[in-house]
Amino acid sequence: MTTTETTEARPRQATAARPRRTSEGGTLNVFSHGMLVVWALMVGMPLLWVLWSSFKSSGDILTTPWSLPGKLHFENWINAWEKANIGKMFLNTLIVVGGSLTGTMVLGSMAGYVLARFEFPGNRFIYYLFVAGMSFPVFMLVIPLFFVLRDFPGLPLLATYQGLIAVYIAYSLPFTVFFMTAFFRTLPTSVAEAAMIDGASHARTFFQVMLPMAKPGLISVGIFNFLGQWNQYLLPMVLNQDEDKYVLTQGLANLALQQGYQGDWGGLMAGMMIAMLPVLLVYIIFQRQVQAGLTAGALK
Repeated sequence: MTTTETTEARPRQATAARPRRTSEGGTLNVFSHGMLVVWALMVGMPLLWVLWSSFKSSGDILTTPWSLPGKLHFENWINAWEKANIGKMFLNTLIVVGGSLTGTMVLGSMAGYVLARFEFPGNRFIYYLFVAGMSFPVFMLVIPLFFVLRDFPGLPLLATYQGLIAVYIAYSLPFTVFFMTAFFRTLPTSVAEAAMIDGASHARTFFQVMLPMAKPGLISVGIFNFLGQWNQYLLPMVLNQDEDKYVLTQGLANLALQQGYQGDWGGLMAGMMIAMLPVLLVYIIFQRQVQAGLTAGALK
């Protein structure tokens, strides 16, 4: 074969290979989109079923569970909010999660900033201590925590808002410190150094310079902490036995156990929707910030 024939054959081979790559990419796209559709159905269908069941009567839920409501029973939501005390439990959950989320974000971001920006003896040890805390099973902590809160000197914390808030903060700090330490390491040091040269203290540099720059990471880890604390069941079940201070997960579990076959199933479904709505709204509102926070370090 001559040199001219060889050079003419190469473009033909390259051209012939392109349809194969295109077909492979198309097959991969079809497969990935199919998996996304299956995943969306697995996640979305139970939510939709709970939503339309919250507007059905208890008899319709038991006899025709998969049918759409023929008549909208808005009284289910009223009964859940008032008679089942979902409103009181909702307020308790807001108090506990609001206090614990604020404490977690403040303490976690401060600890993460110090571990990421300052070198001192024991820095790595403290960091790995927080990392080890993420792998420690919470099931092994509930009994010791019960006695610690019950016998806390001077201020019994068992079955109190402040006790549950303190436990939630301790439970969420390891992941928060781990996440924020990695995020602060991706931020430029020149801005903090310029603030220090201008006479800013370490506290002012952190709160007025570095913390605003870490907003995407704060929102991301805040969403994860909110989801985990709002849906927490084991810790309040063991550490919060006062019915007046029940959170939503406790109340819904207790309500489900009391239903039997003669209960208000429509009210139970409405209560579940009330518990899920804040989580869905928070994620829908902040979904772009969550994605930005998770990809900020990778794109840097």
